[in-house]
Amino acid sequence: MLLVQNVSKLYRLYRTPFDRIRELNPFRRTPLHTDFWALRDVSFSVDRGEIVSLIGPNGCGKSTLLQIVSGILQPSRGRVVTRGRIAALLELGAGFNPEFSGRENVFINGEIMGISRAEMDRNLSSIEAFAEIGEFIDRPVKEYSSGMYVRLAFSTAIHVNPDILVVDEALAVGDAVFANRCVRKFEELREKNTTVLFVSHDLGLVKQLSRRAIFLLNGQIAAEGEPRHVIDKYIGLVLERQKAFQTNRDARLAASNRHGDGSSEIVDVALLDASGKRCGVVSSGERVTIRIRTVFHRPRLEPMVGILIRNRIGMDVYGTNTNIENSHLGSFEAGEEVEIDFQFACWLTPQHYTITVATQHGDGSSHDWLDDVVSFEVLSMRQAAGVADLRANISWRKAVATESAYPA
Repeated sequence: MLLVQNVSKLYRLYRTPFDRIRELNPFRRTPLHTDFWALRDVSFSVDRGEIVSLIGPNGCGKSTLLQIVSGILQPSRGRVVTRGRIAALLELGAGFNPEFSGRENVFINGEIMGISRAEMDRNLSSIEAFAEIGEFIDRPVKEYSSGMYVRLAFSTAIHVNPDILVVDEALAVGDAVFANRCVRKFEELREKNTTVLFVSHDLGLVKQLSRRAIFLLNGQIAAEGEPRHVIDKYIGLVLERQKAFQTNRDARLAASNRHGDGSSEIVDVALLDASGKRCGVVSSGERVTIRIRTVFHRPRLEPMVGILIRNRIGMDVYGTNTNIENSHLGSFEAGEEVEIDFQFACWLTPQHYTITVATQHGDGSSHDWLDDVVSFEVLSMRQAAGVADLRANISWRKAVATESAYPA
């Protein structure tokens, strides 16, 4: 069981480290800090065997709350009551010594949890099998990839038989196979009456795993209840912020990475729903349009325009361009503009995706390339593994037993 009562967390923010010392002067009357409430009067409870998810934008207090629940931070006000052993996976590699091998780190984590070496030795084969890092179990963890790191950390956390498991967005680092394995493990933990509190930006995973969701905003609970209703409120906030961003942004689009020779410039990218309105949330199977508007700064003959959709772990899901689709654009003079629509039925599985767009020369070199310029969520009442929902039709029949080809 987990009980959070009126928990608040206050941080004092100083402009410089020296201001912290200056403020100790007993003759100073004016403070040199500003108060920042990371959490304010947060209260909820999680029953035994219940899986509860925390959602909300970055900086809303989710990680701070999990650290308080795990005992890493002390609240400024309020209290947290827990019953049973807590296992926490809060940061990639937290609690692992990079110089030690994976095997050594497993035993060290067990000792920290108060578990005997004999018990951890019995669990080791299950931990290795779940993590699937092979011979690297005896290599220093500093040599691990981020995926190997989190697989071993998660596997260790769930195999110490915790009464309460706290997970902070750790599954975002794993691949699709590992993510599906974790989903099945969460369902096993629920059957074993393990209490789970986890943070995720994967709204499809939230709907699939949890029976209750809590939406944190500015350090306070903005909504709590059935995941689909709470997610709707969260998405509403995302859309409002996206609309404000579209209205107030600079002339150049924001992207995680932008490059090219500048012979043309992409001035607008929009994801449109079936009615032609900008959207940030798509239902699986809904017909959508990616609209790209670009202006040419130098004359160009037969330019290409392309799109690329990636999932939350950066895997390329789908990409195409005007040349692949045999849509040749002709020639453009400096100052001319073109608007390209890519239309398709979005049969993607529920999770977070980004759109990368580019204008290019015929040889593939870029005029203007924008990574992850638009993000969107796919929602569906139907669950499917991977990234594509191929809507398989199932037929079945009883097989007729055949006699053995060899005599008895």
